[in-house]
Amino acid sequence: MSELMQNPAVLGAIVGAVVLVAVVAGVVLSRGRKNAWEEALTGELDASSRPLPGPAKERAPEAPTASVFGRLVDGLARTKGRMVGRVDDLFRGRKVVDEELWTQLEELLITSDVGIRATTRLLESMRAKADREELQDPERLRELLREDVHRVLESASGRLPDIPADGPLVIMVVGVNGAGKTTTIGKLAARYVAEGKKVLIAAGDTFRAAAIEQVVVWGKRAGAEVVRHEAGSDPAAVAHDAVSAGVARGVDVVICDTAGRLHTKADLMGELTKVHRVIGKVLDGAPQEVLLVLDSTNGQNAIAQAREFAGAVGVSAIALTKLDGTARGGVIIGIADELGIPVKLIGIGEAVEDLRDFEPAGFVEALFGSESGALGRGRNSASAAAEDEERGISVESEAAPPPS
Repeated sequence: MSELMQNPAVLGAIVGAVVLVAVVAGVVLSRGRKNAWEEALTGELDASSRPLPGPAKERAPEAPTASVFGRLVDGLARTKGRMVGRVDDLFRGRKVVDEELWTQLEELLITSDVGIRATTRLLESMRAKADREELQDPERLRELLREDVHRVLESASGRLPDIPADGPLVIMVVGVNGAGKTTTIGKLAARYVAEGKKVLIAAGDTFRAAAIEQVVVWGKRAGAEVVRHEAGSDPAAVAHDAVSAGVARGVDVVICDTAGRLHTKADLMGELTKVHRVIGKVLDGAPQEVLLVLDSTNGQNAIAQAREFAGAVGVSAIALTKLDGTARGGVIIGIADELGIPVKLIGIGEAVEDLRDFEPAGFVEALFGSESGALGRGRNSASAAAEDEERGISVESEAAPPPS
């Protein structure tokens, strides 16, 4: 072997072979890297290979309108099946509009959680139009129902207030435990942060187990500061310190969580009245919005809750959550018709982007139209928790201290 190695020709051949192997390996690795970059740029990498999203304000722009509508259609699928699907079944094969049809339509709407009062008013309007048109076509009756549902929802829609020039926008969020209040607060904070706003959250539900920690986690996810006190402390004191801190730090939006107590308890509703009063003493005119979070799966009981909260703290807006998980979404028609409180936000999924401004036209189209959603829902809570763990966010994370 040593003699071969001393032969210049043999040695040259070996060196040439080594160089050739190195060049070939380099080309293969280069192509692999190129393919990986191409996949990364075109979004074709496996989900586990993608980097975690950065802070909310650095995230990519919102998905196109088509995907938003697709999520809405998906989110309302159960309600559509229970209400509009049954309406279509009722009208199918009918040749005339008779009293029996009206009676069955009334029963169908009531059992779809539209409610007795709203159903009565809808049918009165539809009957008047049908009489004027001397209507005999059930298909036209479906169009009248769609038009009147849109009219009712349009009359009770609205937008969150603009941020004042002379101080923060203060949103006081109320609702019973389990309605999705904390999640709504977190998603709303993430939306404002994504718009470049400075947001502070008051962890005012000081009695429910782990409520403060949940707000802290959402604050970390959204990139918002959190003011917290010890568990069991006075919720009004938390709100006072948060609004004071918001004014002192030049915050754009202060979102105040509150205790999610049963609306049937008069003393606990009085506690919300105290929080509302304290916020007003810190900042004149605040809170500019009192947002009631209602769980759509509660059906007609959600309307009873709304009446009680409105009597206690003057609710100015409603966020209707969990529309993606219920067939009882028809309650939004009853809410719009009976309460006179604008529905401003709806929840159609677990992802941050699934908290949406309420758009009556899109809502009605998703219910009565023939479109079907194509893109599904965003990240669920399990994947969000996994990302939190990788980014070092835990319930023990530090929150912003109250003002000194």
